[in-house]
Amino acid sequence: MSPRIVGVIPSRWGSTRFPGKSLAPIAGRPLLARVIDRVRLATRLDAVWVATDDERIAAAARDAGAEPVMTPSDLPSGTDRVAYALRGREADIVVNIQGDEPLLDPAAVDNVAAALADDPAWDMATAATPVESADDLHSPDVVKVVRAADGAALYFSRSVIPYVRGAAPGFPPTPGVHLRHIGLYAYRRTFLERLVATPPSPLEQLEKLEQLRALQLGCRMKVLDAPTPSLGVDTPSDIPRIEALLAAQP
Repeated sequence: MSPRIVGVIPSRWGSTRFPGKSLAPIAGRPLLARVIDRVRLATRLDAVWVATDDERIAAAARDAGAEPVMTPSDLPSGTDRVAYALRGREADIVVNIQGDEPLLDPAAVDNVAAALADDPAWDMATAATPVESADDLHSPDVVKVVRAADGAALYFSRSVIPYVRGAAPGFPPTPGVHLRHIGLYAYRRTFLERLVATPPSPLEQLEKLEQLRALQLGCRMKVLDAPTPSLGVDTPSDIPRIEALLAAQP
């Protein structure tokens, strides 16, 4: 039998920088609805759920064609919200989808889902794209990843990895080597349940990167190639730029 694959969008009301962000209008529709529109174009998902702590978000999810799943408001992370949403529901593979990317590429969702569905050797799958500038390479806000020859993640960091010995300060990225991590994850259910049951790891606490907990648990995580990362909505000032890009699409 084929595994049951679900996409879950964690969405809480109390965003620190932008409360109620999920319902902010983007060209006349709530941000969450725009994300659901993109996710529903993916072909490998059997269902799309929105894991939320707010009835207003739940109503918007229903209106957009996704199933809302109510979760506690005090969960420590979006990953914990996704795992909670699985309780009592059937799913073998789950894709954790950011709820603030209305230009999300549905193919990226399909690719991480297929990586686990087609090969039982992997516990997780994620994606990366080439680092495009020296500023991004040296920015701690841009997470970098190094992978093995088979695509397995070796390490994630806010620092420059790999470091180029002997290079001048502020050196540019090396094509094909320096990769920017994209925050899209597919989990095998059994591994996700193990992950959220484990306390934060030392490396995770130092770098503030949850995926390092998975690696310290021995996770086999495949890092797939992806196109340029889609723009997200972090603050209200991002909305006009997103609307302009939406207007330019056919």
